[in-house]
Amino acid sequence: MKAAHLCLLLHVFLTASVLVHTFDPLTTTVVLGIGATLGRTIYNYLHESCDPKWITFNATGLQADLERKMFGQHIASRIILKAVTGFMSNDNPKKPLVLSLHGWTGTGKNFVSELIANNIYKEGMDSSFVHVFTSELHFPHAKQFDTYKSQLQQWIKGNVSNCGRSMFIFDEMDKMHPGLIDSIKPYLDYYDKLDGVSYRKAIFIFLSNAGGENIVQTALDFWKAGRGREEIELKDLEALLSLSVFNNKQSGLWHTSLIDKNLVDFFVPFLPLEYGHVVQCAMAEMNARELPPNLKVAKQVAKDLVYFPKAERVFSVKGCKTIESKLNYYT
Repeated sequence: MKAAHLCLLLHVFLTASVLVHTFDPLTTTVVLGIGATLGRTIYNYLHESCDPKWITFNATGLQADLERKMFGQHIASRIILKAVTGFMSNDNPKKPLVLSLHGWTGTGKNFVSELIANNIYKEGMDSSFVHVFTSELHFPHAKQFDTYKSQLQQWIKGNVSNCGRSMFIFDEMDKMHPGLIDSIKPYLDYYDKLDGVSYRKAIFIFLSNAGGENIVQTALDFWKAGRGREEIELKDLEALLSLSVFNNKQSGLWHTSLIDKNLVDFFVPFLPLEYGHVVQCAMAEMNARELPPNLKVAKQVAKDLVYFPKAERVFSVKGCKTIESKLNYYT
C-alpha cells in the first residue's frame, strides 16, 4: 500500500512537471506550486524527519523484545522497561533520561540499547537521531582532552537542536578519559533550556564494564548460599555499583558530577550469564538466521565456552559475546 501511494505521488509529480511547459504563465504558476508541494511530500515520505511518523514509542514491542530476546537479566529488563516507558509517556519530562548500564562483556548492554532504539525510532539503530560514541574511536588521545570536551558539547547541542528526541549511546565508558563526560553535565540537568535548546526529551545511555566485578561477586555469593539468581534485587547492587564506579579511576565516571549530583536515573546491573542462558542465545541466533532450531548444536556451542569458577563452571566468562562466530563453526 505504501509503495502504491509513493508511485501515485511520483506519477502526479512528473505529470505536473510536464504540464509546466504546456500552459500559460498563470496556469504554470499554479502547477509549479502543486509540484513543489508534491516534491516536499515525496521528500518527507522518503527521508527521516523528527516527527511521529519516524519516532513513535512502542511500549508493547519493547516489553515483548525484553521477554523474548533478553536472557538472564530480570533486573535490567524490569528497570529498562519501566524507565523508558515512563519517560517516553511523559510529554514534559523534567530532565533527560540517563541510564548507566554495567556488567561484563557479552551480558547484553549493547543489545538492550539496540532494543530501545528499535522501539522508538522507525529506523532503529540506523536512525539519524541515534548517535553512538565509542571511547577508543572518538576520544583516543588524552592530549586532546580539551578538544574532545568542546566537540562533544557541540555534537550534543547540534543534534538535540535538530531533534529533541535524540538518543546518545556512550560505549566503553570504562575506557573514557575521566572528567570528559562532565563536559555535558549541564545537558543532563534539570534545566528548561540552555541557550534556547531544551534537552529534556533526549536519552543518554552509558555502557561500561566498570563495576562488573561487584555484580559478579554478588551473583557468586547468592549462588554459594544456594539462592536463585531471580532473588537478586536492584537494592542488592545499585548503591554498591554507583559507589564502585564513582571511585574507580579506570572508569569514565570516576568522581563525575553526574553521580555526585544524582543525574544518573538508574545504574542498571547486568548479571553474568549461566550455561542455560548461553543455550538460549544460541537458539535465538539460529532463529535470527532463519535456521532450523537445533538444541543439540546450541548445547554444544554453550558447552565449549569458558566458565567460572573453574571447577563448578557456573558463569560464562564472555557471556554470549562469541556465540555468533562459534555458531558458524557448528552449522
